[in-house]
Amino acid sequence: MPAAVPFWKRPLDVALVLLSVPLFLPLALAITLGILVVSPGPIFYTQERIGHRGRRFKCWKFRSMKVDSGKNDAVHQSHTTELMRKGEPWMKLDKHDPRVIPLGRLLRATGLDELPQLYNILRGDMSVVGPRPCTPYEFDQYLPWQKERLACLPGLTGLWQVSGKNHTTFVEMVCLDIQYARQPSLVRDLKIIFQTIPTLLEQVSGVIQKPIGKRKQQQQRHDAGFSANGEATRIAALQTDHEVIRK
Repeated sequence: MPAAVPFWKRPLDVALVLLSVPLFLPLALAITLGILVVSPGPIFYTQERIGHRGRRFKCWKFRSMKVDSGKNDAVHQSHTTELMRKGEPWMKLDKHDPRVIPLGRLLRATGLDELPQLYNILRGDMSVVGPRPCTPYEFDQYLPWQKERLACLPGLTGLWQVSGKNHTTFVEMVCLDIQYARQPSLVRDLKIIFQTIPTLLEQVSGVIQKPIGKRKQQQQRHDAGFSANGEATRIAALQTDHEVIRK
């Protein structure tokens, strides 16, 4: 497990955020106006998340749900727990969630609701590339070996996001995150950033047109390197490593 954040991470993050401001500022203003029109109320939504080495921080997002819907998060917690236990694809409730505002589904599908997390990156809470920060109630259900995904800074995009995302299970996501955490690389970060663009376009297409077919889901899972036997092997290896570290 890496002892610290790689020296090149912080300069890269700050440079990318500053360079992106001219592009994202007009977009952020348009999203702000859109939210005010379809759902008057706060523009931003904050939620406690678990970051690097278990440090808690306030994660910022554009509000994509109705006002006060976050106060009763039992529905989301139940959905998350079910996905973690049953090994089903790690998908959001957006399609049938009445809490989502009219503009919210598009924002969430494109990841634009996470644009305010550029502020978290400047603060050092997050990085541009890394595992998605989990909620406290997700973290409480982690097995010991799964907590290794917190060995690096959480990010806006990451290896999981460009390797199938909504078509991978919770365990597959964790394995990808741990793989990323164990092999920090500037070249890999840059590659993931460039791969994020077509991935987002595909997600937008899925919202506007039709859901991705079953055949394509299977192909994405294959490309991510997860056959049934492969997944079992990876999990066993991670669990074995964890036991070795404990000893």
